[in-house]
Amino acid sequence: MCCDGSCFKMHPTSPRAEPLLCAWAITTDNEKALLGLAPGSSESYDAWLDFFRDPKERGLKPPLLGITDGAPGMLRAFEEVLDQSLRQRCLVHKSRNLVAKVPKEAESEVKGAFWSIFDGIEADPGEAAIVEARARACDFQRTYGKLYPSAVECVMKDLPELTVHLRFPRQHWERIRHTNLLERTFGESRRRVKVIGRLPGERSCISLVWAVLDRASKGWRGLTQTPAGIRLLQNLRAQLLNPPDMEEVMEEIQETVTTAA
Repeated sequence: MCCDGSCFKMHPTSPRAEPLLCAWAITTDNEKALLGLAPGSSESYDAWLDFFRDPKERGLKPPLLGITDGAPGMLRAFEEVLDQSLRQRCLVHKSRNLVAKVPKEAESEVKGAFWSIFDGIEADPGEAAIVEARARACDFQRTYGKLYPSAVECVMKDLPELTVHLRFPRQHWERIRHTNLLERTFGESRRRVKVIGRLPGERSCISLVWAVLDRASKGWRGLTQTPAGIRLLQNLRAQLLNPPDMEEVMEEIQETVTTAA
């Protein structure tokens, strides 16, 4: 599930642009599905809380993965309502955060080093891939930590959320590590609205964005699905919905140790 918001001028009485919140999903049948599209006065915790509750109340099961930017209100609401879902922090947004904290002459080098943390991971999906990315991140920290400490800190503090996509099938990695699925569509919507300046109201705004989303979905290439990839997704789902009882795990470990002794 890809979550994002984009601002439009849609209320005649408001002098500012206000966000339209959106969630767009990829189903197990490899199709795109619009889960929600609703206006909000801001991208606050309360706005996102209502937004995430709506599809859940309509019967939506916890998505396996949510892809978000770093908006605090969204993150808090997501973790409260969709607590059984994994969450991937958008790498494109994080790259922009990073570049904003380094001198202009160093932007290209540091940005390239950031992407090298995640590109070309050779380990198998899962913990092995995350460990490889973590080792690369430590190299990144050693190289740039003293030169640009605030930039490096903004990457390292969110590293667990930046590497969640590595738990999924390898062929999905580049498609589920950012919110570009929505970013590009919102960009097209803003381009169409630019000549108007202000939309007549909420309904016209929602109708326009929905139409652009619907058109974009028809040309979507989808994700490559393989039997091994599907099994991996099923295992992830089972782990999230039925986590092991830690007391039982500890008892089994103790029994094993006792038997060995």
